[in-house]
Amino acid sequence: MKVAVFGGTGKTGQHLVQQALELGHEVVMLARTPSNFTIQHPKLTVLQGDIVDAACVEATIQGVDAVVSVLGPRSNKPEFIISKGTEHILNAMKRHHVQRIIISAGAGVRDPQDKPKFIDHFFGFLLNLLSKNAVEDMKQVVDKVRNSDRDWFVIRVPMLTDQPAQGTLKIGYVGDITPRLSRADMAAFMLKQLADDTYLRKSPAISN
Repeated sequence: MKVAVFGGTGKTGQHLVQQALELGHEVVMLARTPSNFTIQHPKLTVLQGDIVDAACVEATIQGVDAVVSVLGPRSNKPEFIISKGTEHILNAMKRHHVQRIIISAGAGVRDPQDKPKFIDHFFGFLLNLLSKNAVEDMKQVVDKVRNSDRDWFVIRVPMLTDQPAQGTLKIGYVGDITPRLSRADMAAFMLKQLADDTYLRKSPAISN
């Protein structure tokens, strides 16, 4: 399968790209500075550009079978860059008839099936207090994806760690999961959704 990856230069994105290549997928990714990306592989294409540039996004998506995004805000400024980039992604997917999109978001972005406990409410309040614009950016991202006519998956995650993959996950909704998840396990779960419809048009929360 040929997969477009957005956010591939980040800590989680590097796991995602490496694992996708190990599974035999062909990967096309967008990077502002490709020379800083150290993974090299015959099936990896790294394009130079930015998600706010619709033409760059379109070039990344043209000819792929699916899109996987682990994009997230890098600051709390009210720029809503990820939301704008996601709109470009969805528009390009429609133009090039790419149906499947798998994105990640923090567990603070709620779903109607969540059953938040006191601690979840507390951390949600803290997150909104300290990172209001970043949270709003990701809420807009999730809303755009959920309201699209694509085959979407929103994978929501708690605090991420650099621990080795454990290979086992708790999968449910907020209130069911634990506070931490390894980036390697997150990447593996997202890639599984390329060929599995169990969580199609759903927003599960996952953790170790």
